[in-house]
Amino acid sequence: MRHLTTERLALFGTLLATFGELHPGCDHWIQGSKTAVHKRLYGEELVHADGSPATPDSIRPTMTTSALGRRAVARHVASYTAVQLGATVAITRAFGYRVTPAALLAGAAINAGTHAAIDRGALLLWLAKKAGKDGYIEHCQAVRLDDEGTLTKELTGPGSSWMELDAALHRAIGVGAAAVTTWLTTRKSPRR
Repeated sequence: MRHLTTERLALFGTLLATFGELHPGCDHWIQGSKTAVHKRLYGEELVHADGSPATPDSIRPTMTTSALGRRAVARHVASYTAVQLGATVAITRAFGYRVTPAALLAGAAINAGTHAAIDRGALLLWLAKKAGKDGYIEHCQAVRLDDEGTLTKELTGPGSSWMELDAALHRAIGVGAAAVTTWLTTRKSPRR
């Protein structure tokens, strides 16, 4: 096997492992609880930054429910991207390799942009419907016990098909992000 092929395969494998294996940690350990709850909110109702409904006599700043959802997903994606970038640099440099900044940012942008779109929820539902998975989402929901002891269904949380489809989609996109990052880093250029 030629040296460049070996280099590309090794870098691709390293990036794929880094992107794919960091995703659950960022979603479940780094992301805050309120962020996870708020990121799929849509609506024109006025709320406070903590998600509580605004009243006509509210003195705290307010925003629409959709704005709260966008802010929450932006916070999640920012922390996810920071962890991904830091880990990618640390791991590749630990192995004596330097990913070019443009390639690193391209891979991070692919993961960040798609992560935001998927985590807002509308894109995931649209893709699920197009793939014939909307019945799966409706059927495989999690059952939770609320504060009053009543059982409730939860469409998107742990144990739901939504969560499985979300993770699978992020990991599939990570393959593309790893491939683009690898290609940009190892392509022949006059400066190489």
